[in-house]
Amino acid sequence: MRTIMAKTPHDSSFSFSRRYFNWPKKKVEDDDDMEEILTDSSSMHFCEEQNKEAVEPGNIPGPTQATSMMPARKKKSSAVSKLRSALTVFGKSKSAYHSGLGTRVVGTLFGYRRGHVHFAFQEDAKLSPAFLIELATPTSVLVREMASGLVRIALECEKKTDKKGLKLLEEPVWRTYCNGKKCGYAMRRECGPEELKILKAVEPISMGAGVLPGDNENGEGNGAGGSEGELMYMRARFERVVGSKDSEAFYMMNPDCSGGPELSVYLLRV
Repeated sequence: MRTIMAKTPHDSSFSFSRRYFNWPKKKVEDDDDMEEILTDSSSMHFCEEQNKEAVEPGNIPGPTQATSMMPARKKKSSAVSKLRSALTVFGKSKSAYHSGLGTRVVGTLFGYRRGHVHFAFQEDAKLSPAFLIELATPTSVLVREMASGLVRIALECEKKTDKKGLKLLEEPVWRTYCNGKKCGYAMRRECGPEELKILKAVEPISMGAGVLPGDNENGEGNGAGGSEGELMYMRARFERVVGSKDSEAFYMMNPDCSGGPELSVYLLRV
C-alpha cells in the first residue's frame, strides 16, 4: 500500500492526485478530435463554395461539367460523415465515466458509536445516494483519527476480466486503508429504510458534525442509547475528480478555502 498512500497523514493529497489522476493524455486526445472537426468543417466550407460557383448565372454546367461535380458531392458527404463520427467520439469521451455524480457532491459520514462507519455520496441532498459503503472501521476509531489530523482513506478493488462493464462505483467489495494502515474490507450497501431515515434527518445540514440520539427499541433510557449508542455524523461538500474508469477521488472542501482537505477518499481498481 506504500506505493499509493502518503508517507505521513500530513502529506498533501494533491501530490497523490497528480500521480494517479493524470489528465495530459486525455487533453491531447480531445485536441486531436477538435483538430479533426475543424479540418472537416473547413473542407465542407470549401466544397460549398465550389458548388456555389458552379451554379452561378451564365455558368450553367453542361453534361461534362455535371459529371465533374459528382466527386465534389461525394467529397461533401464524406466530410459530413467524418464530422458526425468525430462529434460522436468527442461526446463519448466527455461522458464515458459519468455515473450519476457531478464534480461537486454531498458527502455524509455516519455511524453508531459502537458500530461501523458508513459513507454516502449524493448528487443532491434530496436524492438517494449514488454510492454507499460500510467500512469495517469502528466509528470511534475513525473519530480519533480525524481528531489527530488529516485522514486519507483508500479503497481498492480487483480488476476482473469477467466484469468489464461494471462501473467503479458499482464494485461490491473494497480493501480499506486509513492513512496507510490496512483496515479490513468495505462493502457496498443499498440505501435501506434505516440509512434513508438518517440521511433525511441530516438533510437540512449543509456542513458540520454532530450526534443524533440512538434508537431505543424498548422505549427506555434517556434517548441516548440503543444497543450501539449515539449516532455520530459528519457532513460536507466534496470535490469529485475522475482520473479514469479505474480511479476516482473525493476531496472534502473547506469552507474557508485555507489549507488542504481534511478528509480524502480514493477509489482505485487495480
